[in-house]
Amino acid sequence: MPPACRNSLSSSFGPTRLYSQGSPVSRLARNVSPRPGTAAETYVAYGMTQKLFEACSSQADYKVPQIAQKVPVPTTEAGEHLGVGESWWYQELGLRPTFSTWSQVTFLHMYLLTVRLRALPSRDSVQTYSRHLIDHFSHNAEHRMDVLHDLGSRAIRNKYLKDLFIQWRGILAAYDEGLVKGDAVLGAAVWRNLWKASPTGPDGQEIDWTKVAWVVAYMRRVLSELSKMNEADLVFALGQGGAKDSGIFGYSEVDKKLAQASG
Repeated sequence: MPPACRNSLSSSFGPTRLYSQGSPVSRLARNVSPRPGTAAETYVAYGMTQKLFEACSSQADYKVPQIAQKVPVPTTEAGEHLGVGESWWYQELGLRPTFSTWSQVTFLHMYLLTVRLRALPSRDSVQTYSRHLIDHFSHNAEHRMDVLHDLGSRAIRNKYLKDLFIQWRGILAAYDEGLVKGDAVLGAAVWRNLWKASPTGPDGQEIDWTKVAWVVAYMRRVLSELSKMNEADLVFALGQGGAKDSGIFGYSEVDKKLAQASG
């Protein structure tokens, strides 16, 4: 059991579910939002989830400059293309800027949004928004495989996409279990997905459990803040690129200090 992932983290962010209706945008959205299950809702959901996905995708974005330069791309020990990334997920947590890391960090943020979207007024709405969110991921992931990793075979890309969808279903179950059972279980799920259940970090040193606890604290804070917002306001509040103070998503000294204190 990770020693730095005690249940004290969750107590710092109460289980508020206050879905705010107070802003002008929220009031307008209530008046013009389409009825659940209609074609109009599908259209609105597609556009909104595109923006939500872009916020998720940008948190651990990376580049592979060698592709454009037509020179060999450096790889990890496992053979993954090693890119260049500036997000705190790379600079602070020490994760490697690879397609795998990007997909797992993106999934983590998609999960946080999924928890909030489960509070939509109808089951049809939840399913519509959830379906569009994973569709946007699939399209973007395939584009990255082709453009950033020179994976030209459609058949191989489809195989990877099927594997990613299976991973997504597993992530939903694992993080749900962690939210219910506590931070030790949530931290273990984070470790399996982001650190690939390795006893060592990318630098070859023993895993720093404080970094795992940092991600748990981040997830708890984001969920707490999302719970206070109306879904119509989400696209304006999430933030892009994982930068400091960029929005609900992004680097926070509070998360870091809380993780260090819990250790």
